[in-house]
Amino acid sequence: MKAVRFHRHGGPEVLQYEDAPDPKPNGDEALVRVKACALNHLDIWARNGLPNVEIPMPHISGADVAGVVEWVPPEEKFIRRGDEVIVNPGIGCGRCDKCLLGMDDQCRYYTILGYGNDGGYAELVKVPRVNLIQKPEGMSFTEAASFPLVFLTAHHMLVTKARLRAGESVLVIGASSGVGTAAIQIAKLSGASVIATAGSDEKLSRARALGADHLVNHYKQDIVEEVKGVTGKRGVDVVVEHVGRATWDRSVKSLAKGGRLVLCGATTGGEVTTDLRYVFSRELTIYGSYMGGRGELLEVVELFRSGRLKPVVDSTFPLARAAEAQTRMEKSEHFGKIVLTV
Repeated sequence: MKAVRFHRHGGPEVLQYEDAPDPKPNGDEALVRVKACALNHLDIWARNGLPNVEIPMPHISGADVAGVVEWVPPEEKFIRRGDEVIVNPGIGCGRCDKCLLGMDDQCRYYTILGYGNDGGYAELVKVPRVNLIQKPEGMSFTEAASFPLVFLTAHHMLVTKARLRAGESVLVIGASSGVGTAAIQIAKLSGASVIATAGSDEKLSRARALGADHLVNHYKQDIVEEVKGVTGKRGVDVVVEHVGRATWDRSVKSLAKGGRLVLCGATTGGEVTTDLRYVFSRELTIYGSYMGGRGELLEVVELFRSGRLKPVVDSTFPLARAAEAQTRMEKSEHFGKIVLTV
């Protein structure tokens, strides 16, 4: 099969479009012919290399996959060869208490497709057969690949962790990202008002089209002051944070008393400083959030089937141009998801 792999860590230049062995699934796995695979920042972190994280080499990235089932074991009851599917990108052991309770994202052995194993930057990918989900009818493969990881993450942050309620206010940092575009929609679906930040007027305009009520250009405006202005100096109930060092202090200071900050990433760095007196005196809560459980993704898929959530696709690139696609992501030129087509 053809695949995009890297044999060493580095910039986009290490990505090679080349022949690779076809994956060989075992009895608990299925083989999917990839039609589309969306990019995530995780792909870039794996390519660059992370301290104390061993990425198997040569490596095929890609967590968000939509395609056609090429093979399933005979005992599989729900999915058949030829079915159009999306893939749950989270992989747990399936046997521990966390997995059996539906909290597989807290499994000791949890990994994400294309991170601890080979992913979807390829013509074929093997995945646990329990991770296959029927693709919503009428949705293209490109659209189907664009939502699993980020909408699962945003749903887990806002609904499961923060327990967002109708009438509350949410600040979405980096609204043009995949998680940002998902968080706007899920917050609005929950009945909340949304303040969205982005780095250009064009991106803010698109955020408003998704439902954002108030817009902040974080290059031209002070986030904390704008939040105070919108909320009558009260602050927001929930902050969706995934940027890290560059926005952390402003995110914390944008919270109302009793507010909740939900964190799922740190694209600008993970080392931050927080005055703990500010946290306890205002009774703030900080939640860490990492993906979400398999059952939550099924809820998200049903919201797409019913048309209550919409995929947000920025652009598509053929698989062979994966380096260009990752460069677009690194330059923050995108709004929504960048998708590779196979």
